[in-house]
Amino acid sequence: MKLRDFILRRIILAIPVVFGVLTITWFLSYVVGDPLAMYVTERTPDAAIPGIIRARGLDQPLVVQYFLYLSALFRGDWGVSTTTGADLPVLTVLAMLFPATIELSIVAMIIAIVLGIPLGIISATRKDKVADHITRIFALTGVSMPIFWFGLMLKYVLFFQFSQWNLPHLPGGDRYNYRAFSWTPTTGFLLIDSLVFEHSPALFVDALVHLVMPGFCLGYITLAIITRMMRSSMLEVIKEDYITLAKSKGLTERVVIYKHALRNALIPTVTVIGLAFGGLITGAVLTETIFNWPGLGRWATSSILNSDIAAINGFTLLVAFIFVTANFIVDMIYGVLDPRIRFG
Repeated sequence: MKLRDFILRRIILAIPVVFGVLTITWFLSYVVGDPLAMYVTERTPDAAIPGIIRARGLDQPLVVQYFLYLSALFRGDWGVSTTTGADLPVLTVLAMLFPATIELSIVAMIIAIVLGIPLGIISATRKDKVADHITRIFALTGVSMPIFWFGLMLKYVLFFQFSQWNLPHLPGGDRYNYRAFSWTPTTGFLLIDSLVFEHSPALFVDALVHLVMPGFCLGYITLAIITRMMRSSMLEVIKEDYITLAKSKGLTERVVIYKHALRNALIPTVTVIGLAFGGLITGAVLTETIFNWPGLGRWATSSILNSDIAAINGFTLLVAFIFVTANFIVDMIYGVLDPRIRFG
């Protein structure tokens, strides 16, 4: 099977998943609350409500309402969110807040991958030695630790205590220093805007420093999972016959590990990375709340507390699309790492 056909097949298989998510989300909006709440706020005049009901088809049979719901979604009408205080369309709020969350998630994933894969390799190649025990404790701690507690401890030590001791400390929250810098969003990605449009390296450095603590907090659990998976995969691979053959040829351990073993050991690790990236978006709900990060997670938390059905549905749909996209990308990487998967 050619790579093009492999990609097309995966896209076709993803379509029923997307429609399944849309259907479940629509059904839950009826179970947990009144679907009219997606389009009506406290400031909506009572006289306008009957017209909204007719326009949205909420007086029609459920099947008709479902197809009207799908039609509105594909037109970009995801309802109105009241959480922002300005009764903005959900899609507008998502577009405004998504860059902050995706920027934080990308930094968290970079931290997890850059540290997790080497630690997993070191742990596997130094099995039952001091380095292996330290790495396993580090990974086990990350898997077991609640993210909200870890975030609070990071703030307490790296911000509060360090500042009390007059030591250099990381910022305790926010996306950048609002008092020292001004920023007019262009792409919404602060790291890009600061260099490309604002031409301010100082703002870039400040934004990067503000990313360190929430990025590590969000990525630590994923880092621990990647480390454990990489270790397990590498231990399985280095037992294979072709690894023994490579060693018998006199190749150095570095060549054997990084040229022959790493590619096959990465296949299950890539699965974890793909699923974990979607999990970072949901994990951002707590992280953004703790670090006062102006992203989707904080907005979703406020929406839940305010019973903002349109916002909750919009966030749920976005997370579902991210998971579907992440799985699709993982399938593509599978095909690149191991052609047998494409031809199987």
